[in-house]
Amino acid sequence: MQGHGYGPPAQRPPHPAVLISLRVLFVAVGILSLGFLVWVLPLRLAAVTRRPLDWALFVAALLLDGLSLALVGSEPGDDITTARGYTGLYLLLGTLVAATVYYLVAEIRHYARRNQAFRAQRGIPAQQPPAPGAPAYGYPGPAAPYAAPVAPPAPAAPPHTPVPGPPLPHRPAPARIDQVRAELDELSDYLRKQDGQHEGGR
Repeated sequence: MQGHGYGPPAQRPPHPAVLISLRVLFVAVGILSLGFLVWVLPLRLAAVTRRPLDWALFVAALLLDGLSLALVGSEPGDDITTARGYTGLYLLLGTLVAATVYYLVAEIRHYARRNQAFRAQRGIPAQQPPAPGAPAYGYPGPAAPYAAPVAPPAPAAPPHTPVPGPPLPHRPAPARIDQVRAELDELSDYLRKQDGQHEGGR
């Protein structure tokens, strides 16, 4: 009655800030070296995922980098003037773009799967994106489409006129409004006095 037993426990994925920092670092190495060190990206990816495809892509990136370096290095002067040199340059830049895009996409997917496996093993519900059409947190829902107003049906009986009731009590203005009014009255009196003195003094 021997069974397979339990599988290895899923490891907790690194913090997203660490992953983002590493991605920025490795992409910067590839770009700042003008593609000469682009093989570092597939090497990191192969070391992380341990898939044979990623190891094969690492070897391919290494070979393409070496080939492009040989083609650019075979130029007779400092400038690129031959088709061989341009082929090496385009091969170098193409490898840079392809390796960078593949590295980012594959590593993000790899850690998303790892995070999902870790959450499933721990019993943590997976994060679900909001349903399409559902309002995001803190935002109102979608506005209703414009519809022409529908006229209410005509009443069968003539409407009765409301009976006037007792007048509503007049609500006194808040004390703050009365204070502001009094201050404005004082200010206008003061300004009138000032205008009278200036006109009389001329």
